[in-house]
Amino acid sequence: MKKDPRTYQKRSQRDYSLAFKLQVVQQVEKGELTYKNAQSFYGIQGRSTVLVWLRKHGTLDWSLPKQYTLENNSELTPEQRIKQLETALKEEQDRNLIYKTMFDILQKEHGIQLPKKSLPKQSNGSKPKEK
Repeated sequence: MKKDPRTYQKRSQRDYSLAFKLQVVQQVEKGELTYKNAQSFYGIQGRSTVLVWLRKHGTLDWSLPKQYTLENNSELTPEQRIKQLETALKEEQDRNLIYKTMFDILQKEHGIQLPKKSLPKQSNGSKPKEK
């Protein structure tokens, strides 16, 4: 009885050569495939296997989230940068509103008093000297 070549075959960690890993990493970094697409296309079972390869063998910086890398900000036009900053400001304002609402609920409905931060004391050095 012959084995059908089209049947799915599970792969183990030992099957991946360095050349294969580098090929997958290169395709993902060029944008030809996402890491999830590469995983399904090549039958790679581990959920984070391709990500590990990208961190180990890739040329991109995977240490910071994409929105915070400096390289992306330097390539933006002023209009794009303004839009990015406006979006970030809107997110922070929404987060601030959520916190304020949460604090109000804690105080009004649960009677929990939260300490307010006091403003830092101003130094006396900025006042004009009197004669």
